[in-house]
Amino acid sequence: MRCTVEAVIRFDAPTVMLQWATGGLFFLWVTTRGRLVGLGYGWLMRGVYAVIAALGIGLASATTVWLPRELAAGGVIVTTLVALGVSVIRKDAGVSGQRALAERKTSRVAAMTSAAIGTGGFDRVPSADDLRTLDDLGIVDEDDIESAAMQLRDQFGRLEQSGAKVLIEGPEFPPIIDLIAPAIGLVGIVLAAVDAHRDAPVWLAIARFVIGAAFLGAVSDAMLLGHWYLVQPGLSRRPIHELNDWLLRIWPAEIALLLVPTGMLSALTGTVNDGWGGMLTWFWFACALATGVLSFVTRLALKERFYSAVMAATGFLYLAILMAFCTDLIGRAILA
Repeated sequence: MRCTVEAVIRFDAPTVMLQWATGGLFFLWVTTRGRLVGLGYGWLMRGVYAVIAALGIGLASATTVWLPRELAAGGVIVTTLVALGVSVIRKDAGVSGQRALAERKTSRVAAMTSAAIGTGGFDRVPSADDLRTLDDLGIVDEDDIESAAMQLRDQFGRLEQSGAKVLIEGPEFPPIIDLIAPAIGLVGIVLAAVDAHRDAPVWLAIARFVIGAAFLGAVSDAMLLGHWYLVQPGLSRRPIHELNDWLLRIWPAEIALLLVPTGMLSALTGTVNDGWGGMLTWFWFACALATGVLSFVTRLALKERFYSAVMAATGFLYLAILMAFCTDLIGRAILA
């Protein structure tokens, strides 16, 4: 005989949107601090998450407005747009890590391509065809050839016919600014968790909300970053490896917190009624397992040396984001 307990925690769509925006903006900082990804990626992500936070406020106005959460969401939007503005203003400074990586890769081929001059600058940007002989000689693989040529074109753009190296002056965008918005969002998430908890202990509600935000943000950013490799083909795989590794670390914490009583184990034993005769509970377990499996398969795909491996990894992350959202949202909906 199945019985039902009181709601463990309240489920609010505006809170989910704040969590999503906060987690996504935090992992944007994780990526931008490495100074490898082009500025356009930051512009895209800040715009996306500012819109998501705004949608949360819109949903709240259509349902139930809770002022602390909405103020936090408003703070996230404002600080995200400020960071976007600073990045645009300082765009001419480029990205130092990306330039350094391009120069390190091309320095290995300078003598063979005659692309370098004595001062260390470049009289022209080496093309992939210029560097192709290195693959034949076994010095670098195909990915390094494409990466060196594409990163150099992206970072230095047009070079004067005289061969002068482009000089980049002025301060770069400081990645620390990207931490302000998620810090404000975190305050809103904690307050929302305290307000939403019912039968669950307060500490458990806060942990579920915070880890849930990180979980949704990590998988979302990893999937979107995978697509950015189409825009910046020479980008090192380090950033997407890092995001996927974060997802693999957060995934067990997300599952464990949703299993802690009163949690999904209670739904499995029948203490909590999922409303579908247990079928929805088993679906949750399948989604939870699939998220971890897909993240692990993504790691394996990224070990392949050919550039197409990044696109394969992005495909796996497409599926992972679906499974991750089902894991977090279905679990919380059942407990609500």
